[in-house]
Amino acid sequence: MTDNDTSLVQIRDLHFSRGNHMIFDGVDLEIRRGRITAIMGPSGTGKTTLLRLIGGQLKPQTGSVVVDGEEVNTLRLGPLYQLRKRMGMLFQNGALLTDMNVFDNIAYPLREHTRMSESLIRTLVLMKLEAVGLRGARNLMPSELSGGMARRVALARAIALDPMMMMYDEPFTGQDPISMGVLVRLIRTLNDALGLTSIIVSHDIAETCAIADDIYLLSGGKVVAHGTAEELDHSDSAWAQQFLKGEPDGPVPFHYPAPDYFDDLMSMQEAGR
Repeated sequence: MTDNDTSLVQIRDLHFSRGNHMIFDGVDLEIRRGRITAIMGPSGTGKTTLLRLIGGQLKPQTGSVVVDGEEVNTLRLGPLYQLRKRMGMLFQNGALLTDMNVFDNIAYPLREHTRMSESLIRTLVLMKLEAVGLRGARNLMPSELSGGMARRVALARAIALDPMMMMYDEPFTGQDPISMGVLVRLIRTLNDALGLTSIIVSHDIAETCAIADDIYLLSGGKVVAHGTAEELDHSDSAWAQQFLKGEPDGPVPFHYPAPDYFDDLMSMQEAGR
């Protein structure tokens, strides 16, 4: 069995910087088909940037990003757009079109990218809404939706074209416990029922670990730990333990690098003389 048979996304020796700020320094990871993979780490470690590299919105300085056998960073616009049609994306803010009702938000990608009849589009939209439990909300406007409902409508739109892969950018942020529980169950259920491969970027450790098959922890531009939730829970990596347990001090220090506190105070007093 080849790597392409088992892995949908392969990232090799990935280097990416913004100006003088290094974000990825030789990252290697694989997203296996049919599984839910979580990308976790402190703020500013490039988790959302990684999704943009996978989707071809950004290009690495060096290294490769291969999705379903195609090297994304070398594709011309036409093939890249065709590949993107097979990727679903749930944005952190939902990104619903505010001037369209729920039905038309979900119908939009179908109308844009297919030649389906309106009758067939209606059937598919209602199927997607039924899958997220909001078929009865199809005539509501985005402004009439709660935060949890808006996130579910955005999920229904993301799966409208039956993608091979779903990417979730902080799907649980700002959700109440009930909405969060619904989203956790939906992500797992849809992944299994539709035969998807899912990538979740999240800070919500408990919810993400509950549904993730594989977890990558990023810090300092590198993968510092990788495994299942159980494997990471028993990891001897001090960094992994600090992150997963939410400890305030450890390999990631509480204090930002600074001169000695006493010397700093004295220098300020001397400067004021």
